[in-house]
Amino acid sequence: MSSDPWGRVDEQGTVYVRTADGERVVGSWQAGSPEEALAYFERKYQGIEVEIGLLEKRVRTTDLAAKDAQTALEHLRAQVTEGHAVGDLDALAKRLDTLAADIESRREERKAARAKAQDETRAAKEALVSEAEQLAESTQWREAGDRLRALVDTWKGLPRLDRKSDDELWHRFSHARSVFSKHRKGHFAALDADREQARQTKEALVAEAEALSSSTEWGSTAAAYRDLMARWKAAGRAQRDIEDELWARFRGAQDVFFQARSAVFSERDAEQVENQKLKEALAVEAEAILPITDLKAAKAALREVNERWEAIGHVPRDVRPKLDGRLNAVERAIREAEDAEWKRSNPEAKARAAGMVGLFQAKADKIQADLDKARAAGNASKVAKLESELAGVQTLLEQAHRSQEEFSG
Repeated sequence: MSSDPWGRVDEQGTVYVRTADGERVVGSWQAGSPEEALAYFERKYQGIEVEIGLLEKRVRTTDLAAKDAQTALEHLRAQVTEGHAVGDLDALAKRLDTLAADIESRREERKAARAKAQDETRAAKEALVSEAEQLAESTQWREAGDRLRALVDTWKGLPRLDRKSDDELWHRFSHARSVFSKHRKGHFAALDADREQARQTKEALVAEAEALSSSTEWGSTAAAYRDLMARWKAAGRAQRDIEDELWARFRGAQDVFFQARSAVFSERDAEQVENQKLKEALAVEAEAILPITDLKAAKAALREVNERWEAIGHVPRDVRPKLDGRLNAVERAIREAEDAEWKRSNPEAKARAAGMVGLFQAKADKIQADLDKARAAGNASKVAKLESELAGVQTLLEQAHRSQEEFSG
């Protein structure tokens, strides 16, 4: 019989391994010496030990799934408890127990990590849904549309949650996108309708503008074009290419009219400049009438100037007030001379002036006589009153004398 600390071989060749629970038969050896038998089963033990070491390394240094690690552990545990090997199987069993605890710890860590990842994914998806629901009411069509597409890409990059939660969040997310798309389609459909209405309105305006382009009613047609422009601006915009084409026609019609008007006005302006020169010469001639020494001759000269003035025609608008003012000043001087002459020669006015002098003189004489009597009587209060009345009447008398003198000039 042969033995070592962990096993033995009896005379019949039966091989035993020693454990804390006692001996256990691990095999039979008939082909050689007991030492060879123990060596063979010890190599079996070493193989199991190597496998345990490899599993320990994989569990502790790689991302080996807990399920796979547990399967490998159970396989090795069966080899330790039931396998055919000689060695310190109790030590291997303890290593497996420790490894089992490590696997369970790793399982819990990964479970917690998965739960955390799920929570983070849920929060991320809920944030995406919330933003999408806010964007659903946006009218910033381009920006909101681009952002929603970016949110979809972000969603696709996130892990899935449990099916129910993921489906519920996706339904909200998808609904928000659908609401936005519906609003956007409605907006652009209305915009298309508005543009079509604008096209029809502007085609009618173009037709009006083109019909007016040959008009020579400069004032009324220019006003009509201003009205057309106001209506054009109020009509809104058609599709860009149509808008540009209609605008070119509309603007072209206006240009035809205003260029024709400009040519006519340029010719008229040249004529008015010549008229200005003629009227300036007449203004100088009219101003030479002053000062008036002979009213009848002055009036005749002014009539002759006025006739020539009216025959000349229009002058530029900006100089018209000044030229008219110069002629008006001469006319006003002649009217004032006429008024003065009339006042001097008006017999009724002369008589009224003389009558007023006589009236106030008589009243002053009477007050003076009464005043003399009051002074002689020593009536001081009456003297004061009469002196005041006399001063007032004398003032009126002086004014009457000046009026009378005007008629004797």
